[in-house]
Amino acid sequence: MSKKNKSTHQKEMSFIEKARRAQIVECAIETIAEVGYAQASLGQIAKRAKISKGVISYHFAKKEELLEQIAIEYYLAWQSYIAPRVEVQKSPKEMLRVYIESNLTFVDENRKHVFAVIEMVSNKITADGKLQFAADHDEVVLLPIENILTQGMQEGVFREFTRPSARVMALTIRNAIDGFTIELMRNPQLNVQEYTRELITIFDKSTKK
Repeated sequence: MSKKNKSTHQKEMSFIEKARRAQIVECAIETIAEVGYAQASLGQIAKRAKISKGVISYHFAKKEELLEQIAIEYYLAWQSYIAPRVEVQKSPKEMLRVYIESNLTFVDENRKHVFAVIEMVSNKITADGKLQFAADHDEVVLLPIENILTQGMQEGVFREFTRPSARVMALTIRNAIDGFTIELMRNPQLNVQEYTRELITIFDKSTKK
């Protein structure tokens, strides 16, 4: 095989392998969303993907590696969806509005992935009995809200929050968004637009100077 043909073959294999990994991750998301974290075995995931467990093992050394990939892809997708929409806003007030609105829209448009990650975050326990993803999850999602609130205080748009940071208000906003996600799991027919408008109104009034 010539170097050129070998290079082309390697690229084709790389593309096929990436496509297969993506398929496995998607089937794992669907399985967890449907049966829950505890019941989502590699056998069930393989059955949904119409492949053998050995194919999964070829791409992911163990179940934990596959589950971590789901979490990684979720946070990357979340950040790439939220951040650009927030960053183009001209004022902290609009940034906060768009942050809340885009978070709820993202959850609504990616229900299976979001529900699967919730299952993982709530159930994946480390050897010392702690939730594996909880700490990283908290910092990743809280910091952008704190930055918006701090900027709003500095510009005189928002009232003064708890010192030395706006962590309490950031937690309240994040918990309201997460509460929406839980409610959507319970009630798939939830009116997302009405829910979004109400949350925006609540936090517009509670942050007003």
